[in-house]
Amino acid sequence: MDWSIQEVARMAGTTSRALRHYDDLGLLRPSRIGSNGYRYYDRASLVRLQRLLLMRELGLGLSTIGEVLDQQTDEASALTAHIEWLRLEQERISRQIASIERTLVALGGDAASTHKRVDNDDEGALTMNDMFDGFDHTQYREEVEQRWGKDAYKRSADWWESKTEAERSNWQQRAQSLGAAWLALAEAKADPHGAEAQDAAARHVDWLRGIPGTPAERGDAATVRAYVEGLAEMYVADERFAANYGGAEGAAFVRAALLHYVATAL
Repeated sequence: MDWSIQEVARMAGTTSRALRHYDDLGLLRPSRIGSNGYRYYDRASLVRLQRLLLMRELGLGLSTIGEVLDQQTDEASALTAHIEWLRLEQERISRQIASIERTLVALGGDAASTHKRVDNDDEGALTMNDMFDGFDHTQYREEVEQRWGKDAYKRSADWWESKTEAERSNWQQRAQSLGAAWLALAEAKADPHGAEAQDAAARHVDWLRGIPGTPAERGDAATVRAYVEGLAEMYVADERFAANYGGAEGAAFVRAALLHYVATAL
């Protein structure tokens, strides 16, 4: 059984033009071309398209996606890796939803009442942990203050608190997209010195530069280089950070890419 390009575009929430573009790039060949000139796609093609679209949502470029698709021929293993990342994101979002629901209950149970003040003396009042479960940006406060001083932490915290919900969401999505790109490159066993990994490294350093209070924000090239080198080593040495990159092996890949980038580009 196969499906026409129009049917696939509709099912996948994309366009026929995009599917033709993927074909031109060699990312997604149709399983056959009909006598009418239409492209048709079988089940295997749909699985490949699913993987392609997942990686697009993670922020990977088409050239990187092509490399991943060519190298990860075991589709079940590749999709399992996708599921692991998506489940982590699902868990984070679920915690946020639960915390907002608890806030609504304490405020009277409906969204229209969210402007009311929460009185901590009331029975059943929320704790800070209740309200901000899933949002915690203070968990490394002590470490940040020890490494870079209390002022550095305060500037970063003030910067975060000043953001609107939309700005926070956009920043988190950027960070998650970057993390997912690292995971995909590591899973594909890409060259950490290659163009795609170095592009991710450039994005990573640019992301770090955008966080007030860190040495990367206003430091000269030598300061930024030393800061990134220290973080890269921490990603491997500290299992909490290594977990963000799929474990020690993934963290080692990120370290290699970052160290090469700062040595050659800064």
